[in-house]
Amino acid sequence: MSDRVATLHIANPERTCAIAQALAPRLRPGDVILLSGQIGAGKSHFARCLILASLDLPEDVPSPTYTLVQSYPGRQGEIWHADLYRLGDISEIEELGLIQAFSDAICLVEWPARLGDLAPPGALHLSLETPARDDTRVMHLTWSDPSWDEKLKDIADD
Repeated sequence: MSDRVATLHIANPERTCAIAQALAPRLRPGDVILLSGQIGAGKSHFARCLILASLDLPEDVPSPTYTLVQSYPGRQGEIWHADLYRLGDISEIEELGLIQAFSDAICLVEWPARLGDLAPPGALHLSLETPARDDTRVMHLTWSDPSWDEKLKDIADD
């Protein structure tokens, strides 16, 4: 399978949130989004907007920087939000239950490079860049699993 790529130019944080909100109802357990980008690029903002759009009742959605993983009861299934920035050792990934969650839950993973070979091959790779010193972002979406084609329709076509 060859990789599919889409690049979106995002003018402000509200647009990042709108993209996450549009994607949220299309996700199902087993869908994994790997979020990359520098600190402050908007990974947690994207994840928070997606999670809030998936919940029946709004709740606080903190960054899991210190807990490593937070889970939420989403409409389409459990949502796991992982931030691997502070991961001490790759063995902690299995201890956290993240490998099992990749097939049982909707997973959003910040700092996915820390997964190494454990990254699911069918994941959506979402990278955010900050090319200027303002709120603009460039979002790169990369995927090979054809199931993402329909999920990203009208999102990746912007």
